Amino acid sequence: MYWETLPSWVWLIYYLLIFTTLGAAIISVIQKKIVSLSIVTIVLTITVPITAINNSIGRLVDVNEFEHLISQLQQGSIWSIYVVLGYLYLLIYLVIFIKNKLNTEIA
Repeated sequence: MYWETLPSWVWLIYYLLIFTTLGAAIISVIQKKIVSLSIVTIVLTITVPITAINNSIGRLVDVNEFEHLISQLQQGSIWSIYVVLGYLYLLIYLVIFIKNKLNTEIA
């Protein structure tokens, strides 16, 4: 049985962003800048993808991972809320990290 999945370029961008965010958080902890946010980011970059993958295993055959996440979010599933909020946090953290890096380089 073959399940539908997202295109390869989506997975490339996804993992690139996840590993970039993890690397940025590790660098921030080493440099002792925004340490508390960085520790939360490290935990989320590990737990959010694992949660998303574990809960996408039981999806329907003709549904890809994103469609499954959205349908579970509409049903109010706790794991989908955690995953969406986790991804939102990681995106906001990456923006904060980049802004801090740009501000320190300009100053």
